[in-house]
Amino acid sequence: MGPINEAHVEQPGLAVVEIAACDDRTAFAVQELLAARWATSPADRTTRDPGQPGVRLRCYLDVRQELKPRHRTRGAVAR
Repeated sequence: MGPINEAHVEQPGLAVVEIAACDDRTAFAVQELLAARWATSPADRTTRDPGQPGVRLRCYLDVRQELKPRHRTRGAVAR
């Protein structure tokens, strides 16, 4: 992956998240979990680094917004 662009982290509440996973499906599942909670600029593909295991994915978050309410599921523990 290339270097992080300064504009993506120039203000408090902005974050760059790099996900390393065994496969595309897992990486995109993690990205979906993040996107369900915060404003996200999602990635549409993963990358593979030669000689490194698994795949990588980079997405950008804005955590300055209020968190969305969590939907409780059967058996879920309230936090």
